[in-house]
Amino acid sequence: MGTALVYHEDMTATRLLWDDPECEIERPERLTAALDRLRQRGLEQRCLRLSAREASEEELGLVHSPEYVSLVRETQVLGKEELQALSGQFDAIYFHPSTFHCARLAAGAGLQLVDAVLTGAVQNGLALVRPPGHHSQRAAANGFCVFNNVAIAAAHAKQKHGLHRILVVDWDVHHGQGIQYLFEDDPSSGCSLGCPARSGWETLTTWLPSCTCCSHWPLRGKCRPRQSASPTSHSCCRCWPAAGSAPCWSALESIRSARAAQAPHWKSLQLQDVTAVPMSPSSHSPEGRPPPLLPGGPVCKAAASAPSSLLDQPCLCPAPSVRTAVALTAPDITLVLPPDVIQQEGSALREETEAWARPHESLAREEALTALGKLLYLLDGMLDGQVNSGIAATPASAAAATLDVAVRRGLSHGAQRLLCVALGQLDRPPDLAHDGRSLWLNIRGKEAAALSMFHVSTPLPVMTGGFLSCILGLVLPLAYGFQPDLVLVALGPGHGLQGPHAALLAAMLRGLAGGRVLALLEEDSTPQLAGILARVLNGEAPPSLGPSSVASPEDVQALMYLRGQLEPQWKMLQCHPHLVA
Repeated sequence: MGTALVYHEDMTATRLLWDDPECEIERPERLTAALDRLRQRGLEQRCLRLSAREASEEELGLVHSPEYVSLVRETQVLGKEELQALSGQFDAIYFHPSTFHCARLAAGAGLQLVDAVLTGAVQNGLALVRPPGHHSQRAAANGFCVFNNVAIAAAHAKQKHGLHRILVVDWDVHHGQGIQYLFEDDPSSGCSLGCPARSGWETLTTWLPSCTCCSHWPLRGKCRPRQSASPTSHSCCRCWPAAGSAPCWSALESIRSARAAQAPHWKSLQLQDVTAVPMSPSSHSPEGRPPPLLPGGPVCKAAASAPSSLLDQPCLCPAPSVRTAVALTAPDITLVLPPDVIQQEGSALREETEAWARPHESLAREEALTALGKLLYLLDGMLDGQVNSGIAATPASAAAATLDVAVRRGLSHGAQRLLCVALGQLDRPPDLAHDGRSLWLNIRGKEAAALSMFHVSTPLPVMTGGFLSCILGLVLPLAYGFQPDLVLVALGPGHGLQGPHAALLAAMLRGLAGGRVLALLEEDSTPQLAGILARVLNGEAPPSLGPSSVASPEDVQALMYLRGQLEPQWKMLQCHPHLVA
């Protein structure tokens, strides 16, 4: 099963027919720019293309009132002045004679995607839609949104496919109050967060808005979105306070914690509503320009890719997931195999390899020397931009020496800042310069220790929940605060990491350094481990981590100790994970 891409060119038909500075950014280019980027990246041809269908009025009625659907239908025959007058009755919206058709296509695209995933035709998918939907309410258009596409898809999944637990992740610069209000207040929609007993099912809804003191539309100075009608509501909202600031990973940890707590019960479907992603053309900006309030730079690049790596975990959401979005992109990654010239006596690469190996007795053997030559060849290709990432193998006895050479070679051949995540018996070389150009994170150290700002050691968490907390609460905040341009992930002797866990770590680190990630394995590693890492580095989602579990008290204590020690020096640790219900 592959990935579906749902789209229809008719969704570009609507456009503003009068002057309105507030609405002028909602234009066809928001959609075409996203599709163009997918094509430029070579992603479109890798997907199963589906042409969006119109949602029926009965399907729209799953969350919208008949009177509202009728009102939108009537816009097809209205003139310009009538359309403008009607638009003025709503907040930040404009109608066009094609609005009803386009909005039905947008809602229908989500329905097609749900059906394709839940019938097993595809594993997951992406719907490129316009108009968006998450501000739309039961009887009101709002914020460019006409019909609430994701809410309709969730209700459809419940009604047609009999699902009982659905996760909705709303990822946007603006709070999706429409989804929140529909799920909380309207039991007829089948999405009542507050009263699951009435509807017979439950929805966990998470909002990831970005704001500066929540001062922009639609919160208007409110520090927290509208509260749930019931204390039993399965909802959480997490904001971070300013552009480029740190709490991104705290937000993701909040979602992970909420899902882990519900893991025995939550199942079947994830709906991810992405309406602004700065590393691809943004749907909240004209012609793809990033919105000014969205956190930019590496923080948001990580955030944009993290839900696909973390929230897809079947241990937290066992069935296939659905992504309904406006734009998601990912870097292309190619693995390279070095040529046989490495083994040829007198070749330039051979001589350079021998020079790097000379200080290390463990690299004197031919097999270790050959493995080192292949690693250097691959590393040069990554630093030169020929390839994005790769995997290299080394004899276990030479793992520490090989990693030492890889670090020094990277720093001396173009990498200004290098992140090394070492698992197992791979200590930081004592003579490696403490100049701030390398960040060494050792997982499976003997004890939790912040030996310096750039040298951190922590025991390998015993439980899956502890491992996820370690990645989200420590590794990623440090990594994105450091902003490396090369990442080394080394699985050395006694690393103790299972394949799916290693794959998730690699997947989460792909957002760094433009995707330049080099994984170093022992030669006697299982083919399954190498295969999993190769697939993840090539863009596939990591496999399930298995049954969910909470972090052990020892893991929590180690994590909190390290955060406390490092927090004054790392701004991205100066935000503590928590849930806002």
